[in-house]
Amino acid sequence: MSLWFAPEAFTEEERAVLAPHFTNLDQPVFALVNLPEVTKGALFARYSRSAKSLRRLFVDEFAGHAAPVARQDVGLDRAEKLYERVFLEYGDDSVAQLGGVHLACEQSSQILAKVLERGRLMAYLEQSTRYVPYDDRPGGRWRYAVPPEVEEAGLGARFVEVIDDAFDTYARWLGPMQDLYRRLFPQEAGDPDPVYRATIRAKACDTLRGLLPAATRTNIGIYGTGQAYEQLLLRMRANPLAEVRAYADLMLAELRTVIPAFLRRVDLPDRGGAWSAYLEQTREATAAVSGQLNAEPDPRPEVVLTDVDPEGEVKVVAAALYETSDLPDDRLLALAREMTEQERARVLEAYVGERTNRRHKPGRAFERTGYRFDVLCDYGAFRDLQRHRLLTIEWQALTPAHGYELPGEIEEAGALPDWRRVMDASAGLWSDLRAAGLGDAAQYAVSMAYKIRFVMQTNARQAMHLIELRTTPQGHPTYRRVAQEMHRLIEEQAGHRALAAAMRFADHSKVDLERLQAERRTDAKRRGPQT
Repeated sequence: MSLWFAPEAFTEEERAVLAPHFTNLDQPVFALVNLPEVTKGALFARYSRSAKSLRRLFVDEFAGHAAPVARQDVGLDRAEKLYERVFLEYGDDSVAQLGGVHLACEQSSQILAKVLERGRLMAYLEQSTRYVPYDDRPGGRWRYAVPPEVEEAGLGARFVEVIDDAFDTYARWLGPMQDLYRRLFPQEAGDPDPVYRATIRAKACDTLRGLLPAATRTNIGIYGTGQAYEQLLLRMRANPLAEVRAYADLMLAELRTVIPAFLRRVDLPDRGGAWSAYLEQTREATAAVSGQLNAEPDPRPEVVLTDVDPEGEVKVVAAALYETSDLPDDRLLALAREMTEQERARVLEAYVGERTNRRHKPGRAFERTGYRFDVLCDYGAFRDLQRHRLLTIEWQALTPAHGYELPGEIEEAGALPDWRRVMDASAGLWSDLRAAGLGDAAQYAVSMAYKIRFVMQTNARQAMHLIELRTTPQGHPTYRRVAQEMHRLIEEQAGHRALAAAMRFADHSKVDLERLQAERRTDAKRRGPQT
């Protein structure tokens, strides 16, 4: 089993510049070394809006500012022995939280990306389908992965034919869609050309990304501790998809060049091997049980609040009083129950305070109550919402069974026949792969416009963060709609009106050209004070 990756060429001079700072120059997975933390962070930040690989970005934009190479082996032998004794002999897992690595995972499919980004205690930066058009062919091929399972089943040629057509269609409509948006939203006086062009292109990319399949490749930057990487690799090694398991091997090899002591258990048969086997067995057993359910999904709204605590606001009031009181928790809860609605509102007003921007958030008292939402929206929007990793998020397999999102401008641009052809071909390929016994790998064929069902369970504090962030005017229309509905349900169905009111930066406005105001602000900051 092997995966094809688009090759990346560097001159001998460039390789000499790169070698001290990257653990390899030829593989899609590599770690960053011998660089200041701020440089690593800046590289990853630049990553999300560039079509370039991380190593190419470093050569083109950062190499002239790299710090001198520092010795990485100072005290290494002593440290290795200490970690081996504490970590392996004493079983103190917390020591593996003390070392971290910046790791790049390039040319990953969207399916793999969601596996990589599942861990709570890690930081991620992913290449954006909004700012990076997918109309180039590195290595002579469109940017998508062909699952090894599909090749082995003899369906590789059929897969390539369908997915190539999806990318061809995307690339062909990228220009006309931008032309349409220029007609719908003419450039205003005072808008610099770069601001207007970036906004129009982002809008076109937003609209057309639904044509791209889940096999579409992306670049991901990850920062995590040794413990977080260990947990990620254990899950990946138990995954049914060959691409995921292959990346686990690549990641383990690179991580061991930087933090070997923290990852010794991963492939030991009686340690990590047994752990991964447990995860695989429980997944298969649960799937067998759920497969016996005799029920069909019923029609329902895009967002459903499936579980809520009717006393949620009362409990948040009690929790808000706890830190500044000397009363026990249950006594404060009893007092909060005896308060009038106005009295409870005064407590929350004091606790929340005067928020002047959405980054001013109340404390942990808002974690005292929670909400569980069942969501059915397009896969493209799910990819953004899934990255709120502090929530409990679980998702079902990607399938064309739930239908797809159709942006209104597709018909206006004249692209509707092409859109429907790509959607139908995607569903047909998915069916063929399923018929060949490739259940999990069939997901790669599904266009991102198709809907996926997932659940988000969140406390009120994280709900505030998600709702206020994802309803900002520059957000994608689909996830804005989902977050706006979450806010409405908290206020109206849950009846938590004071908590909903505290989320004062939830934006329910209608926006036509999402990125324009944000690009204007960015341009103004770039220009600085005008004299």
